[in-house]
Amino acid sequence: MTEPAAQPLHLYNTLSRRKERFEPINAPYVGMYVCGPTVYNYVHLGNVRTFLTFDTLFRYLTFIGYKVRYVRNLTDVGHLVGDGDEGEDKIGRMAKLEKVEPMEIVQRFTNDFHTVTAQFNMRPPSIEPTATGHMLEQIEAVQELLAKGLAYESNGSVYFDIDEYNKRGGEYGKLSGRILDDLLNETRALDGQSEKRSPLDFAVWKRAAPEHIMRWNSPWGEGFPGWHLECSCMSTKYLGKQFDIHGGGMDLKFPHHECEIAQDRGLNDREPVRYWMHSNMLTVNGQKMSKSLGNSFLPAELFAGSHALLDQPYSPMTVRFFMLQSHYRSTLDFSNDALKAAQKGYRRLANGLRIAKLLTYQADESVTPDLAKQEDIQKAVKQFYDALNDDLNTAVGIAQLFTLLKYINMLYMDQLQVAALGEETFTLLRDSYLSFIHDVLGLYEETTTNQPVLNGLLTLYKEYKEQKQYDKVDQIRSYFKAQGLAIKDMKHQIDWAYEE
Repeated sequence: MTEPAAQPLHLYNTLSRRKERFEPINAPYVGMYVCGPTVYNYVHLGNVRTFLTFDTLFRYLTFIGYKVRYVRNLTDVGHLVGDGDEGEDKIGRMAKLEKVEPMEIVQRFTNDFHTVTAQFNMRPPSIEPTATGHMLEQIEAVQELLAKGLAYESNGSVYFDIDEYNKRGGEYGKLSGRILDDLLNETRALDGQSEKRSPLDFAVWKRAAPEHIMRWNSPWGEGFPGWHLECSCMSTKYLGKQFDIHGGGMDLKFPHHECEIAQDRGLNDREPVRYWMHSNMLTVNGQKMSKSLGNSFLPAELFAGSHALLDQPYSPMTVRFFMLQSHYRSTLDFSNDALKAAQKGYRRLANGLRIAKLLTYQADESVTPDLAKQEDIQKAVKQFYDALNDDLNTAVGIAQLFTLLKYINMLYMDQLQVAALGEETFTLLRDSYLSFIHDVLGLYEETTTNQPVLNGLLTLYKEYKEQKQYDKVDQIRSYFKAQGLAIKDMKHQIDWAYEE
């Protein structure tokens, strides 16, 4: 399905702080890089929201005809505790605590990450590179920055020179909106690292302390790359010196993405990215989600309902639908009430999916075309595209799905209405509903059902009801309820639906 006559796609660019019309460098090809997880622990819900945002963008760009190369990295070295230039490597620290090889930690939590993304029905990226797999590229980048005078060696470490970068026209701080003098004042009060020329300078290569497990040989001695360098090297290797979209969580704007821009401009003498995009944070009952507050929970705890703050389990598709109900740049607040409402909404859409797959067109020349309904359906389809084209506004798009659902339910209840829509509008309704939910929003029916068994039980249900054997009627209803299903008594038939 291709995009109908609708407004062009616009995306909010963090760099310009406004929505901009999306114009790829080499249409219909699109290069998109998203900062992946540091695989030292279980993936948390904040990560999930970020990756779900860009999974939806990946899906939508593909859906409207672009050919997307989606690169999402795995950080398996260089990310230090505290996100700065000092301290232990997060993976090395976990390896020491558990007395295992660092790559065991990497493999375990990479597996967990892949499991979680599959549970949320996220499509795998086109390429998933690792920092340790690109050590040669990172060492070469450090050498080039030194040769250009944009970095300097100090005690076996190499630092990017912010002052020199700014003298050459760089604007460190422009992505995050940070003012350089304020950054210097903040950092001077905290920074005691005398080997740096300026407290704002950041490491592109760090000398490994004796206790540091993960280390590689380099022209400056044994060490490891700075956290920010890997994304500069891998994004440009697979997407070119300038590419279309760079995404990540809001927390990565500074310093991570700010440093990426400086490195990329230093290496390639150009702006690396056309559109910078960032998803917002999660809160729980109005408070920031954090382990210290006891309000942080993992996806597995959501699915099992095992956290003290949860009233019940919530399925992956319920949580995915919940996240899509909010615009990706808005703060998203988790609460039991909000999740329960999302569960009901998701199940309504899932019922529509099942029904839409059963609907077929049957012409009837005696039925007068209903122009008002045709126009309403066409309008809802267009408005779904308009919503997604307005900076990926899934919240508004979902509202249009419920308009389409109204008509799907109407056709299910009254087959004559199918003919009144006409074949073209009927096909638009059914195909748009299915593809918007499956292909764009990544939702599917979670409940697996044995259709022959259900049909047999519904036949018995009808017979018992006619015979007024209400105890057996209640038993069959109870069975359906235990499966998360409900029996629907309608004038023209008896059917089942997902319980809302």
